[in-house]
Amino acid sequence: VVQPKGTLRISVNMPVGLHRILPLVPEFQQRYPDVDLDITVSDKVVDLYEERADIAIRSGPMPSSGLIARKLGDCKMVIAAAPDYLARCGMPQSVEDLKDHVLIGYNFPRAISEWPFNVNGEIKTVMPGGKLCVGDAESARKVALAGGGIVRLAAFHVREDVAAGALKILIDPFNTGSGVEINAVYIGQGGNMPARVRAFLDFCIERIDLT
Repeated sequence: VVQPKGTLRISVNMPVGLHRILPLVPEFQQRYPDVDLDITVSDKVVDLYEERADIAIRSGPMPSSGLIARKLGDCKMVIAAAPDYLARCGMPQSVEDLKDHVLIGYNFPRAISEWPFNVNGEIKTVMPGGKLCVGDAESARKVALAGGGIVRLAAFHVREDVAAGALKILIDPFNTGSGVEINAVYIGQGGNMPARVRAFLDFCIERIDLT
């Protein structure tokens, strides 16, 4: 059996990177001491060839490319806001109410632009942004925690905030329940995947909880 070794370069988006990958780094290091990790956490979509990255972990639908994708799971999305914001601006009771609120959007190209809702069996969408856009999901979370507006984030991203009462989940009955797909993508090696890449992918499947 080939033991994983060498440098493993990983690009991972903010929510998964900060809240799921980085906390598991010590465990991976102990399991594979001969693998050196080079991790970049960013919501910017990198070119694996250009950045010489081995693996990129991305959210949302995958565009067709020469890369191979391995699905890590689906994460449910939730709408949330801080109690301070709701005290000032009111609690939205319906999807229609959202038009009167600050909906935090994103300013990067691959952002999912519309928020989908299920209203009486029909999918309705709401466009965030306009008043406030940020460059990554962690910034959106920070602004929401500070009372700056309503945010749509992965449930795992805000679970601790919700449990602590720092954020409150809104209009959940209208949530479509659909998850955003999380994939690990890598460059095809003609069937000769480096042991360090295979080890990390298997580790992610085993240890990362995206629910």
